[in-house]
Amino acid sequence: MVEVTRRQFLNVGAVGAVGGSALGGSALGFNVATAEQVKQELRVQGATVSHSVCPYCAVGCSLLAYTKKNGDGKVELLQIEGDPDSPVNEGTLCPKGASSLELAISHRRVPSPLYRAPGAREWKRVSWDFTLDKLAQNIKASRDRTFVTTDADGNVVNRCEGIAFAGGAAFSSEEGYFATKIMRGLGVVYLEQQARV
Repeated sequence: MVEVTRRQFLNVGAVGAVGGSALGGSALGFNVATAEQVKQELRVQGATVSHSVCPYCAVGCSLLAYTKKNGDGKVELLQIEGDPDSPVNEGTLCPKGASSLELAISHRRVPSPLYRAPGAREWKRVSWDFTLDKLAQNIKASRDRTFVTTDADGNVVNRCEGIAFAGGAAFSSEEGYFATKIMRGLGVVYLEQQARV
């Protein structure tokens, strides 16, 4: 049996990898780049391409959204990818932008609010009206219970110390501004943003 050192093995492997990539698979009878292109064309063939902007942050990366009408006439979103013609992102997307298809059509999304009453074991489906009313009641109760008008030195502070708010990194700039205004209006001082955590 021929004895091969670790260094010899690595040298042969490196030369093989460089040679294989230089050939691009053509020596084996196929072209990897063409195979990828055909796969993409089959998925979005006949689809309408719409230009859009990523909703996640203020960078403004350009997106291409591929849509097609399905059998019952509804428009179906097939794929979202970076726009290679964009001077901002040149076709690349960050992990959040790359997952923007899930933002639009995730099959794991809960379709309606769920509520578990105190002491209950099961979640039950409830209406949005019930959910918003319950949320408003809980916020008011927490604010009333923990609102501080003056500090220990007698200074007027008018702040709510029983509620904290963390903005999501998926917020648009407008949503973040709006949420901050609401929280400041309630006197909330513990504000944070997911992007900073």
